[in-house]
Amino acid sequence: MNKVELEKIKKKALEEKIPIIMDDTLEVISKILKEQSPLKILEIGTAVGYSAICFSEYLKPNGYIDTIERDSVRVEEAKQNIKKAEVENKIHIFEGDAVEILPTLNETYDVVFIDAAKGKYPFFLKEALRCLNTNGIIIADNVLYKGYVMSDYNKHKQRTAVRNLREYIAEVTQNPNLQTEILEVGDGLAISKRKK
Repeated sequence: MNKVELEKIKKKALEEKIPIIMDDTLEVISKILKEQSPLKILEIGTAVGYSAICFSEYLKPNGYIDTIERDSVRVEEAKQNIKKAEVENKIHIFEGDAVEILPTLNETYDVVFIDAAKGKYPFFLKEALRCLNTNGIIIADNVLYKGYVMSDYNKHKQRTAVRNLREYIAEVTQNPNLQTEILEVGDGLAISKRKK
């Protein structure tokens, strides 16, 4: 992977206010991926490809990442970034709405990373569980959503997102087949492992 290009991609995204994974969040996920050494990762929400490029470093030699993005402008930028970072043989982008694409996937993945529309997290979880390997891990970013999720926040604008993120947290923490940690890094990270 071309680290120099990766830094340029990060800088440009931050300058253009494109939401990319925060450094402390990336640090936590990198540790998990290093331990896991996954063969296949599914990412829901590509944006400009930054997180997928970062994750690609931890794949097994013949491993790959499938990532889904519905914004065609972002897809084009992600493709260019992935090429610049010299990891185009490891990352495949599905262009379209994850709600439509996920049910069509018949692969199983070692890691599923959720970082897309907050209001859809419960649906993404259902699909992630369906696609997850026996020892797989589901990682969801932004689950505390600026602190709103754990407060009594009820403003109309973000109400659906907050309600659905609360539902997501309830589902992963109460599911008897999952062991879940909620970490207060970045904007909140939920790490759910399948119990043996």
